[in-house]
Amino acid sequence: MGFYKHWTWFAALLCLHYMGGEVWCNCTDSNMQIEGGHYTLTKNLQIGTMLVYHCPEGYYPYPALTRLCQLDSTWIPRPKKFLPQRCRLVECPDPNVMENGNVSPPQEKYFVSNETTYECYSGYKLRGSARRTCGLNAKWTGSTPICSRDGGDTCADPGIPAGATRIGHVFDIGDKVNYICNGNLFLVGSKERICLENGQWTGIEPACYYRHTFDTPMEVSKAFGGSLKDSLTTHDPTDDTQEGRKIRISKNGTLNIYIGVDISESISEDHIEDAKDAVTSLITKISSFAVTPNYDIRFFSSIPHKVVSILDFLDGRETLSSLKTKMDNFKVDEDKTSGTDLNLVFETFLEQMAVIKQRVQDDGFKEHRHVIIIFTDGAYNMGGSPLPTVAKIKNLVYMNHTSKGHVQPREDYLDIYIFGIGAEIYDDDLKPLVVGTGGQHYFRMQNIIGNLEKTFDNIIDADEVVGLCGLHNATTEGKDKDVAKKKYPWVVFIIVQNEGLRKCLGSLVTPKFVLTAAHCFKFGDAPEHITVEIEDAGFKVKKVKKFTLHPNYNVNAKVNEGVKEFYDYDVALIELVDYVDISYFVRPICIPCTLETSDALRLPRGSKCKEQEDLLLKTHKEKLYFLTKTDPLVAAKSVFAKLGDNRDACIRHALTAQGITTKNPKDAVTDNFLCTGSKTDRDHIACTGDSGGAVFKDYEYRTIQVALVSWGTENLCEAGGMVESSETSRDFHINLFRVVPFLKSILGDEAQDDYAPLQFLDYE
Repeated sequence: MGFYKHWTWFAALLCLHYMGGEVWCNCTDSNMQIEGGHYTLTKNLQIGTMLVYHCPEGYYPYPALTRLCQLDSTWIPRPKKFLPQRCRLVECPDPNVMENGNVSPPQEKYFVSNETTYECYSGYKLRGSARRTCGLNAKWTGSTPICSRDGGDTCADPGIPAGATRIGHVFDIGDKVNYICNGNLFLVGSKERICLENGQWTGIEPACYYRHTFDTPMEVSKAFGGSLKDSLTTHDPTDDTQEGRKIRISKNGTLNIYIGVDISESISEDHIEDAKDAVTSLITKISSFAVTPNYDIRFFSSIPHKVVSILDFLDGRETLSSLKTKMDNFKVDEDKTSGTDLNLVFETFLEQMAVIKQRVQDDGFKEHRHVIIIFTDGAYNMGGSPLPTVAKIKNLVYMNHTSKGHVQPREDYLDIYIFGIGAEIYDDDLKPLVVGTGGQHYFRMQNIIGNLEKTFDNIIDADEVVGLCGLHNATTEGKDKDVAKKKYPWVVFIIVQNEGLRKCLGSLVTPKFVLTAAHCFKFGDAPEHITVEIEDAGFKVKKVKKFTLHPNYNVNAKVNEGVKEFYDYDVALIELVDYVDISYFVRPICIPCTLETSDALRLPRGSKCKEQEDLLLKTHKEKLYFLTKTDPLVAAKSVFAKLGDNRDACIRHALTAQGITTKNPKDAVTDNFLCTGSKTDRDHIACTGDSGGAVFKDYEYRTIQVALVSWGTENLCEAGGMVESSETSRDFHINLFRVVPFLKSILGDEAQDDYAPLQFLDYE
């Protein structure tokens, strides 16, 4: 960070200290106005205040983003009469850097909403986007267009990002390319990339940013979530690599996450609550994954304010629940936010790591991974540069790791992510602080820290993390189809066309199998009569290879006992011809008694199926949900499963159902069913088209299916809808914990090679 910036902040603090904030030290707001926008002050016009300019969407403040009131009552940078402050239309970097092709239309400058198209010369093939639009964030949509031909090089042409110049045109093993940004742009990403033997380039694709460029929440979610994902999943320590990359956390490993949030005046006083909400959202999202990290959280200004210490986690004095409570209750006195010492928060994290290493010794420390996440604008005015401290952290973590006689680097054991926040971000000081492999580690957020909460809400939408069962986006708002698909990405629509038309719901339980009710099928149905509708890379209809009903399902089994239609074991599995492509909108739901469900429930390795059941169905009135068909897609109905002492009173209403003449409700409703429905509880009732759908429970952003919709006593609705229970209407759902042997016989079949089996647990 430059001397000029450091000195002005330090001088401001001196004035406040020695002059006591006298009026004659204050700045004035003369000539501070901005044409087309407005400004805010962090603390009126006192020494040290930051004036922040604001413009409407699609515009940015020019020539200054902020101004600082300094000791001599003047503003830095000083306003200039010949260059008045105004809101300028957002501009994107010049795209006319593409080699071997044309960019249309040719313009001197490109502004927000301008569109460009790309075409290659004869003999060259286009990779990347053929059409791009200049976005509100001063970045082009899509990916870098590249015109290349098959030249026999080991690596593909890496292209030239808009606004950049590339040095290097040979792409064989060991060859390097270097990038510089033109004009007043600065580089984010890898300045140098090297072609590797596997045909991949080192580093990440660079981009050229203006000072008004920012990363959107969705961009950050995908990049950060994808990069962080390897730290949040466990792997069997059977080999030292997985898909060409080192294993980051073994099942016996430990993940330590250190979070530092800048709450100094340059960020503004009203952002502390936003920062707390954002960090809480991040912690909640991380809890969706298989690893339970230890946390160290500090909100910092001139000193770090401790929320929790990582040593308390290691000693068992802190839990995820107590952490969230402390986040809710955390307060910072306003008089403690003056000044910023970014280095001190890094030193604090270094000390914590050193204590951990001393405790567990070298061998134990090798199993610890460390992730540091910092939110700041980089405007530190005391403590000096954090770079030397970051170097010490790297030296501490990068201990030689020997395996099979070879020394392996430990770069994968340390990641440092920097989120640039605030009205003005000091990129040159922050970018060198990032550490780690596997993707982007520097992010530039727009103005306010509040955007971070939205960013973290979308972390699970990253392509790299969608494979985990039960992941969903519960905080997505709105009523369109995409919102419903993000909330319920496992929902499947089943259509049977054979002697009439039948419709059911189902749930995707693996990329190859759909779980539904057996009664959706009749004698004579064949796979060609069945279609499965599911969003899969734009293709909705999936063909069926075969379907299997539970071997004990027999609708006529108790006709002679006064039960005209008997729905015990009303469960079936549909095997699809082709795998479903897992995406933002298509993910499997978690089902009982699998290892992955134990991970989703954060149960320890070695836990049994009964522990899952005890956790999910633990009260005598357990709140659950199932889906119904609505416009534009589906909606969730809420019910209470009546368990324990409440069950008999619920199932006795089965005797009112048409076709049941027995006097014993347990003849029709065996222990394999859950019972829902009550006017008092305002339970919803299942409609005809809801059959086969998942009855589920959400657990920390993971969805677990505990049952499926089977049958009910009254037909109150035909084709979906939000209908509440009457006095006597009750629904009965197959309890999946009671049909695990059937699920395991197919989904856990290790004797076949057609699909990857699920790993099932013993019941107890």
